[in-house]
Amino acid sequence: MITIKNVFFSYNSTTAFHFPDMHCSASEALLITGNSGKGKTTLLHLLGGLLRPKSGEISIANNNIALFSEHELDQFRGKNIGLVLQQSHFIASLNVLENVVLASWLATGKRATEKAKALLKELDLEDQMYKLTAELSVGQQQRVSIARALINEPKLLLADEPTSSLDDENAAKVADLLAQLSKEYKASLIIVTHDHRLKEKFSNHINLN
Repeated sequence: MITIKNVFFSYNSTTAFHFPDMHCSASEALLITGNSGKGKTTLLHLLGGLLRPKSGEISIANNNIALFSEHELDQFRGKNIGLVLQQSHFIASLNVLENVVLASWLATGKRATEKAKALLKELDLEDQMYKLTAELSVGQQQRVSIARALINEPKLLLADEPTSSLDDENAAKVADLLAQLSKEYKASLIIVTHDHRLKEKFSNHINLN
Protein backbone atom coordinates (compact mmCIF):
# COMPACT_ATOMS: atom_id res chain seq x y z
CA MET A 1 0.00 0.00 0.00
CA ILE A 2 2.87 2.41 0.75
CA THR A 3 6.44 2.18 -0.49
CA ILE A 4 9.30 4.63 -0.18
CA LYS A 5 12.48 4.35 -2.26
CA ASN A 6 15.68 6.42 -2.20
CA VAL A 7 14.02 9.29 -0.34
CA PHE A 8 16.25 12.25 0.48
CA PHE A 9 15.21 15.48 2.19
CA SER A 10 17.16 18.50 3.39
CA TYR A 11 16.18 21.62 5.30
CA ASN A 12 19.59 23.22 4.61
CA SER A 13 23.19 22.23 3.93
CA THR A 14 23.71 20.97 7.48
CA THR A 15 20.39 19.18 8.13
CA ALA A 16 19.68 16.42 5.64
CA PHE A 17 18.17 12.93 5.80
CA HIS A 18 18.55 9.82 3.66
CA PHE A 19 15.70 7.52 4.66
CA PRO A 20 15.82 3.72 4.34
CA ASP A 21 13.56 2.07 1.78
CA MET A 22 10.43 0.66 3.36
CA HIS A 23 7.10 -0.93 2.53
CA CYS A 24 3.86 -1.36 4.47
CA SER A 25 0.92 -3.31 3.05
CA ALA A 26 -2.78 -2.76 3.68
CA SER A 27 -3.87 -3.81 7.20
CA GLU A 28 -0.21 -3.98 8.30
CA ALA A 29 1.58 -1.84 10.88
CA LEU A 30 5.11 -0.42 10.77
CA LEU A 31 6.80 1.16 13.79
CA ILE A 32 9.50 3.76 13.12
CA THR A 33 11.74 4.70 16.04
CA GLY A 34 14.92 6.70 16.54
CA ASN A 35 16.49 9.29 18.78
CA SER A 36 15.67 12.98 18.53
CA GLY A 37 17.13 14.60 15.45
CA LYS A 38 17.08 11.45 13.33
CA GLY A 39 14.19 12.64 11.14
CA LYS A 40 11.19 10.72 12.50
CA THR A 41 8.74 13.62 12.30
CA THR A 42 10.26 14.78 9.00
CA LEU A 43 9.61 11.32 7.55
CA LEU A 44 6.03 11.34 8.80
CA HIS A 45 5.46 14.75 7.21
CA LEU A 46 6.91 13.44 3.94
CA LEU A 47 4.64 10.39 4.02
CA GLY A 48 1.65 12.64 4.75
CA GLY A 49 2.47 14.98 1.89
CA LEU A 50 3.12 17.90 4.24
CA LEU A 51 6.71 18.06 2.95
CA ARG A 52 8.10 17.09 -0.45
CA PRO A 53 11.26 14.99 -0.87
CA LYS A 54 14.21 16.47 -2.70
CA SER A 55 14.52 13.15 -4.50
CA GLY A 56 13.09 9.64 -4.36
CA GLU A 57 9.65 8.10 -4.55
CA ILE A 58 6.78 7.93 -2.06
CA SER A 59 4.09 5.66 -3.49
CA ILE A 60 0.67 5.36 -1.81
CA ALA A 61 -1.85 3.05 -3.50
CA ASN A 62 0.34 3.14 -6.62
CA ASN A 63 0.43 6.95 -6.71
CA ASN A 64 3.80 8.70 -6.46
CA ILE A 65 2.69 11.65 -4.35
CA ALA A 66 5.97 13.49 -4.99
CA LEU A 67 4.71 14.16 -8.54
CA PHE A 68 1.39 15.72 -7.51
CA SER A 69 0.65 19.43 -7.77
CA GLU A 70 -0.27 21.17 -4.53
CA HIS A 71 -3.96 20.99 -5.39
CA GLU A 72 -3.76 17.30 -6.34
CA LEU A 73 -1.83 16.57 -3.16
CA ASP A 74 -4.40 18.34 -0.96
CA GLN A 75 -7.22 16.33 -2.55
CA PHE A 76 -5.34 13.04 -2.32
CA ARG A 77 -4.35 13.63 1.32
CA GLY A 78 -7.90 14.42 2.40
CA LYS A 79 -9.30 11.24 0.87
CA ASN A 80 -6.46 8.77 1.41
CA ILE A 81 -4.31 9.78 4.41
CA GLY A 82 -5.38 9.95 8.05
CA LEU A 83 -3.13 11.89 10.42
CA VAL A 84 -2.94 11.48 14.21
CA LEU A 85 -0.53 14.22 15.28
CA GLN A 86 1.06 15.02 18.65
CA GLN A 87 -0.91 18.25 18.84
CA SER A 88 -4.54 17.56 18.02
CA HIS A 89 -5.35 21.04 16.65
CA PHE A 90 -9.06 20.77 17.40
CA ILE A 91 -11.40 23.69 16.71
CA ALA A 92 -12.00 24.80 20.30
CA SER A 93 -15.48 26.22 19.64
CA LEU A 94 -16.75 22.97 18.09
CA ASN A 95 -17.81 19.92 20.04
CA VAL A 96 -16.30 16.44 19.58
CA LEU A 97 -18.80 15.35 16.93
CA GLU A 98 -18.45 18.59 14.98
CA ASN A 99 -14.65 18.29 14.93
CA VAL A 100 -14.88 14.80 13.42
CA VAL A 101 -17.60 15.78 10.93
CA LEU A 102 -15.51 18.79 9.84
CA ALA A 103 -12.77 16.44 8.62
CA SER A 104 -15.25 14.69 6.31
CA TRP A 105 -16.60 17.98 5.00
CA LEU A 106 -13.14 19.39 4.26
CA ALA A 107 -12.16 16.26 2.30
CA THR A 108 -15.40 15.51 0.45
CA GLY A 109 -17.68 18.53 0.71
CA LYS A 110 -20.19 16.37 2.60
CA ARG A 111 -20.93 16.12 6.32
CA ALA A 112 -20.75 12.44 7.31
CA THR A 113 -22.56 12.98 10.61
CA GLU A 114 -24.02 9.49 11.05
CA LYS A 115 -20.72 7.90 10.12
CA ALA A 116 -18.94 10.12 12.66
CA LYS A 117 -21.43 9.12 15.38
CA ALA A 118 -20.89 5.43 14.62
CA LEU A 119 -17.12 5.85 14.72
CA LEU A 120 -17.21 7.73 18.03
CA LYS A 121 -19.45 5.02 19.46
CA GLU A 122 -16.96 2.37 18.32
CA LEU A 123 -14.21 4.30 20.11
CA ASP A 124 -16.27 4.41 23.33
CA LEU A 125 -16.89 8.16 23.00
CA GLU A 126 -20.67 8.05 22.58
CA ASP A 127 -21.21 9.94 25.84
CA GLN A 128 -18.60 12.57 24.97
CA MET A 129 -19.59 13.61 21.46
CA TYR A 130 -21.45 16.78 22.45
CA LYS A 131 -18.73 18.01 24.81
CA LEU A 132 -16.01 20.47 23.86
CA THR A 133 -12.68 18.75 23.27
CA ALA A 134 -11.12 20.76 26.11
CA GLU A 135 -13.45 18.95 28.54
CA LEU A 136 -11.97 15.54 27.67
CA SER A 137 -9.06 13.66 29.20
CA VAL A 138 -5.82 13.33 27.20
CA GLY A 139 -6.68 9.72 26.39
CA GLN A 140 -10.15 10.68 25.17
CA GLN A 141 -8.72 13.48 23.04
CA GLN A 142 -6.35 10.98 21.46
CA ARG A 143 -9.30 8.76 20.53
CA VAL A 144 -11.10 11.75 18.99
CA SER A 145 -7.97 12.36 16.90
CA ILE A 146 -8.13 8.74 15.75
CA ALA A 147 -11.83 9.11 14.86
CA ARG A 148 -11.06 12.23 12.86
CA ALA A 149 -8.21 10.45 11.06
CA LEU A 150 -10.47 7.50 10.13
CA ILE A 151 -13.64 9.34 9.07
CA ASN A 152 -12.69 9.27 5.37
CA GLU A 153 -11.53 5.62 5.50
CA PRO A 154 -7.93 6.39 4.53
CA LYS A 155 -5.58 3.98 2.80
CA LEU A 156 -2.75 5.19 5.04
CA LEU A 157 -2.97 6.00 8.76
CA LEU A 158 -0.03 7.99 10.17
CA ALA A 159 0.46 8.47 13.92
CA ASP A 160 3.08 10.80 15.38
CA GLU A 161 3.95 9.92 19.00
CA PRO A 162 0.39 8.74 19.74
CA THR A 163 1.26 7.40 23.19
CA SER A 164 4.01 9.72 24.46
CA SER A 165 1.72 11.65 26.83
CA LEU A 166 -0.20 8.58 28.06
CA ASP A 167 0.34 6.31 31.05
CA ASP A 168 1.11 2.62 30.50
CA GLU A 169 -2.52 1.48 30.56
CA ASN A 170 -3.78 4.09 28.11
CA ALA A 171 -0.70 3.74 25.90
CA ALA A 172 -1.43 0.02 25.54
CA LYS A 173 -5.10 0.75 24.78
CA VAL A 174 -4.26 3.29 22.06
CA ALA A 175 -1.66 0.98 20.48
CA ASP A 176 -4.13 -1.92 20.41
CA LEU A 177 -6.84 0.35 19.05
CA LEU A 178 -4.68 1.65 16.21
CA ALA A 179 -3.68 -1.88 15.22
CA GLN A 180 -7.29 -3.10 15.38
CA LEU A 181 -8.66 -0.20 13.34
CA SER A 182 -5.88 -0.52 10.75
CA LYS A 183 -7.02 -4.08 10.08
CA GLU A 184 -10.71 -3.16 10.20
CA TYR A 185 -10.30 -0.33 7.67
CA LYS A 186 -7.60 -2.18 5.66
CA ALA A 187 -5.26 0.78 6.07
CA SER A 188 -1.49 0.75 6.26
CA LEU A 189 -0.51 1.99 9.74
CA ILE A 190 2.78 3.79 10.32
CA ILE A 191 3.62 4.94 13.84
CA VAL A 192 6.54 7.31 14.41
CA THR A 193 7.67 7.33 18.03
CA HIS A 194 10.45 7.27 20.60
CA ASP A 195 8.15 5.37 22.99
CA HIS A 196 9.95 2.05 23.51
CA ARG A 197 6.81 0.53 25.07
CA LEU A 198 5.40 0.17 21.56
CA LYS A 199 8.16 -2.22 20.47
CA GLU A 200 6.36 -4.91 22.45
CA LYS A 201 3.20 -4.30 20.39
CA PHE A 202 4.58 -4.11 16.85
CA SER A 203 7.06 -6.60 15.43
CA ASN A 204 7.53 -4.76 12.11
CA HIS A 205 10.06 -2.12 13.14
CA ILE A 206 12.59 0.27 11.58
CA ASN A 207 15.06 2.30 13.62
CA LEU A 208 16.40 5.54 12.13
CA ASN A 209 20.04 6.10 13.04
